[in-house]
Amino acid sequence: MADTIRTGIVSATVTHGGSGWGANAHVPALHLLPDYTLQAVCTAHEDTAQASKAKFDAGHAFHDIDAMAQHPEIDLVVVCVRVPGHKNLVMAGLHANKAVFCEWPLGATLAEAQEMATCAKARGTRLRFGHGIRGGLRSRRDAPQADRRDRALGR
Repeated sequence: MADTIRTGIVSATVTHGGSGWGANAHVPALHLLPDYTLQAVCTAHEDTAQASKAKFDAGHAFHDIDAMAQHPEIDLVVVCVRVPGHKNLVMAGLHANKAVFCEWPLGATLAEAQEMATCAKARGTRLRFGHGIRGGLRSRRDAPQADRRDRALGR
């Protein structure tokens, strides 16, 4: 077993117009955590994946989520893309039997979130979601929706 949790991050892109969360929040955090290693980056295109690998000193570059998730040197898949892309990326990690951390909200709908949670439970893999903004919810308006999702997921 590896000495650190070998992490593959989806959407840590250095190109202009990217979401920014992967590159500006998750990558710096991973570099500060002694128990984690940024092992791979995965973006939508080979050229941006290679550029991100070089910029963030990652071990591997991928432009195919399935290839990254199935790679033997990846222990944890981090998904930090826009919400409509969460389900397919999370499911790729779960189907590869990897632990998955996804930006909040987990799914675009409650049904998507439940499907991902059910898959993780059935496969015995870890699935966590979190918020990238200190202090959690952006506004009190978001609280009822978050509470419903948490209850549906048994939290």
